[in-house]
Amino acid sequence: MNTPLLLVGHGTVDPAGVAEFVAFTERVRRLLAAPAPDGDGGPGGPDGIDVEGGFIELSQPTVHEAWGALAGRGHTRMAAVPMVLAAAGHAKGDIPAALQREVVRDPATGYVLGRPLGPHPVLQELLAERIAAVAPAEGTTVLLVGRGATDPDANAEVCKVARLLWEGRGYDGVETAFVSLAAPDVATGLARCRALGARRVVVAPYFLFDGVLPRRVVAQARAFAADHADVDVRTAGYLGDTDALAGLVVERYREALHGDIRMNCDTCAYRVLLPGFEDKLGAPQTPHHHPDDPAGTGHGHGHAHGHA
Repeated sequence: MNTPLLLVGHGTVDPAGVAEFVAFTERVRRLLAAPAPDGDGGPGGPDGIDVEGGFIELSQPTVHEAWGALAGRGHTRMAAVPMVLAAAGHAKGDIPAALQREVVRDPATGYVLGRPLGPHPVLQELLAERIAAVAPAEGTTVLLVGRGATDPDANAEVCKVARLLWEGRGYDGVETAFVSLAAPDVATGLARCRALGARRVVVAPYFLFDGVLPRRVVAQARAFAADHADVDVRTAGYLGDTDALAGLVVERYREALHGDIRMNCDTCAYRVLLPGFEDKLGAPQTPHHHPDDPAGTGHGHGHAHGHA
């Protein structure tokens, strides 16, 4: 029996975001499932790969439900791929902890953990496609807007994506902003683009699916545009449910099973002393409370995540 793929998302209170995650899980399932001998197909088929997806909090299906579905079909070892773009607290702590809780509940099961999706050339191409849908490259400055984190390594990764997006594509420039937890915010990022002489700015949300934060990016971009008529502010779509993204997830899945999946530790605040983040150095990674966890408390099986 092939090792199944478990997609692990953070979760959102937005129904549209949940629906897109579920639809994307089905897209990956179709991509990996071989048809059964009678042509009807099935969970993974005789030679295919079984796929489930779940969230660590805020929405259903939960990781617990997805894990249980796979275990119920006879799987004992899962390959989990974090559906996040950067290795911040969710990828470094919360997701491994949520998976470890399932192992504690069912010691006959286990898992291997893949790495986050970004940065990857597929993501740059998807961003470029979303930008091209609303403006030509020539004469356009892009403001790439990430989620934002208290992890400097994750924020720096978004800046890296912005630079990779700029290279070779003909934009006047690519600046970076964040919608929460980190500076600069969207309005400040747009003001910087304007101060640098931009007259057309495409705000590009660096998000996988719909949700509260991508919509907040759109609202803040529109508010800035309403107050600055001298700048043509346009908003691109988020990355979305696509075959290209599904192919990247499959790449991360195969890498988890057969490749080198070491997370970047060179600039990780839990491993390296970074100014202003001294309290993180050497700190164990334990999950915050997940109200959707069926145990009733998110602290019952804290999982210390090492950085080797």
